[in-house]
Parts: sequence; structure tokens; C-alpha cells
Amino acid sequence: MAGILWLIPACLVVGGLIGFSGGVVGIGGGLIAIPLLGLVLGYPQQAAQGTALVMVLPAVLLTVRKYHQRSPIDWRSAAAGAAGSIFFTWVGAKIALGLDPWLLRRIYAGFVFVIALFYFRESLGRRARSTPPGGYREVSQTPRRWYFLIGILAGLTGGIFGVGGSVLSVPFLTTFFRLRQTSAQALALTMIVPGTGVALATYAAHGQVHGLVGIPLAIGSLLCVPYGVRLAYSLPEARLKLIFACMLLIIMGLLLLKGSA
Repeated sequence: MAGILWLIPACLVVGGLIGFSGGVVGIGGGLIAIPLLGLVLGYPQQAAQGTALVMVLPAVLLTVRKYHQRSPIDWRSAAAGAAGSIFFTWVGAKIALGLDPWLLRRIYAGFVFVIALFYFRESLGRRARSTPPGGYREVSQTPRRWYFLIGILAGLTGGIFGVGGSVLSVPFLTTFFRLRQTSAQALALTMIVPGTGVALATYAAHGQVHGLVGIPLAIGSLLCVPYGVRLAYSLPEARLKLIFACMLLIIMGLLLLKGSA
């Protein structure tokens, strides 16, 4: 009983920190929560991913709302991406649940590392200029079929790793579709909302969700997400990408630390 009394407030505080960080970089906080659940509580990778989804789903919904208040989201484009993500999220989740936890954690770490390298290149290289060549594009200027394809990729990634669909989508949206970082983050998070619900249900059906930890993480996260989103809109784009890259490297280190334990 004493352990539970200690665990709940600790999860509230950690959830608040994760929610703030997720609001800043538009990743819903799940990428941060997963290695912490494995490292601190000793959860296998699948259980860490499933439990993190309890926090991720409401946090993503709130983050989307806050982004929309700052700059209206193109709901039709987001719906096209969501349509592509739903089924493939389920496929990805089934793949993950069949993998060895150690192998899944290592694959996850490699995925995070590649994304981090991309963002370091974006923030420190030539692309750290104030605007891309040719200027920024609006979400509606890209045909919706491309968002559908991005949704498939995001869904498969989110299903396999529990989270991460938006992390993979954002580089495509900023690089190939030339969206602003904040616009890409808002659109990517909106795309993955239905798929995140599918992933949570799938992991829960296989007993890989621990509500006693996930619920207080979610409450703490919801309290702090708005402050993270506010900070995201006040930072220069190159700095926001650098923060994103550094956070991903920290996450990768935590994953590898757990994997070697």
C-alpha cells in the first residue's frame, strides 16, 4: 500500500514533465515515457508502450486542441491521414506484440537515433535558415492522397512502437511538403488520434496496459501540455528542431541503458 501511495504522486509529477516536453516538440510525450517505464519500473518493452498509450491519447487530444487554437488545423487533410493510419496501426501493434521485448527495444532505439540525426541536420546545417527554399506551403496546397500515404506510414510506426507516428510524419511534412514545424506537428498529431485509440485497445487486449501507472501519468501530462505548446510557438524553428533532436538522443540513451541492464 505504501508503494502505491508513493507511485501515484510520482507518476503525476513525471507525467507533468512529460506533458510539458511533449507539448513543446509535438510528440505527445510517449517517446519519453516508454524508456522511463522500462528503466524505473522494469516494464518489458510491450508493457511500457501499452501503458504509455494511456497517457498519450488524452495528451495528444489536448495538444491538438491547443495547436488548433493557435492556428486552425485543416481537418480534411488530417482526416485523410487518419484514414490511412487506423488499420496499419493495428497491424503494427500485432507485429510488436509478437516480437521479443529486447529486440523491440533495440529496434526502437535505432528508430529514435535516425530521427534524431535528421533533426540535428535540420537545426544545425544549411536548413536551419529562417525559411526553406521557395518558402513555406499551406497544408491545403498538398493533395490529400499524400496525407493518406503519410498516415499509413505513421500508423505502422505507431502500432509497432506504441508511439512515434507523429515523430516520423513531421520530418516528411516539413521537408517534402515544406510545412512550418508547428503546422507539421499539429497535423501529424491530429492524424494519429484514431490510430492511437486502436493501438491502446490492442495492447490492452493483450494485457500490456497498467492503468495504475498510466492514469496518473495522463493526469499530470494534461495539466502541463498547454504550457509546452505555448513555449513551442515562442521559439525559433531551428531551436525547436534542436531541442527535439537532443530530447530524442536522451530517449535513445535511456532505451539502450535499459537494454543493457
